[in-house]
Amino acid sequence: MNEDFAKNLRLLCSYYKSIAEVCRRININRPQFNRYLSGRHKPSPNILRRMCDFFGLEDFEILLPHDQFERLLSVQRRFDDSTKPDTPDTKILNELSNKGTSELEKYLGFYFEYYISMAYPGMILRTLVCFEKRDNRIFYQRTERLSEQPHKKVFHGVYQGVAHFLTDRLFLIDYESLTGYEMTQTILYPSFKNRITRLTGLKLGVSGSGERAPCCARVLYEFLGRSIEIRKALKLCGLINPKDNTVDTSIVQAVSNDMTENDWHFRARF
Repeated sequence: MNEDFAKNLRLLCSYYKSIAEVCRRININRPQFNRYLSGRHKPSPNILRRMCDFFGLEDFEILLPHDQFERLLSVQRRFDDSTKPDTPDTKILNELSNKGTSELEKYLGFYFEYYISMAYPGMILRTLVCFEKRDNRIFYQRTERLSEQPHKKVFHGVYQGVAHFLTDRLFLIDYESLTGYEMTQTILYPSFKNRITRLTGLKLGVSGSGERAPCCARVLYEFLGRSIEIRKALKLCGLINPKDNTVDTSIVQAVSNDMTENDWHFRARF
């Protein structure tokens, strides 16, 4: 673990002018920092938290195996490189961003996302979503926290994505950054009220089971605020039995994937 952490830390430092600059900005002395870079020592929880806050990472992300961490960082950093010429895909993203960035700013902040799990049918999956503005674009991160049984090992999924607003609809597309196995697309109704409470729509992705079946599910976003206690929110994420009465009945109804005899298409609920 220390070796992976040391490699991850060296990679993060390569984005800055010097290691001395990183030490100065984190407020840590250079000899101590060198011990972490060498892999000989592991930082205390307090120092690790300071590092993660500085680099914009979660604790579990900076401790990932190095190959997974490289993939995660490449997704997070690729949009920040303004020195490269536009490629066809970035030109498309630029056009979409220019059309709807201002309309999306009211949606910045944190949300709980609810939908019927594609890997665990019948269970509601609650994830944490954060929308933020960087370089005149709206990016978001979805974080899954899964444990098949209480007190068992927790698995995380981190999805990095970009949001667009086109003709009264929110379009979200993201990529699972830890494994690279999945992309999802979500389309949401906007809020027509001054105060955002809930957004509903449809999500398209593949199940995390071995069959990797393409699935579509109703989804609901519950607004939490612009600033929250992320650790507490993440602890509330995971699989929820809709019969346990731990989720509001209106949310259970909103994400139910039933259809009537007169439905020709699977439609979002407004």
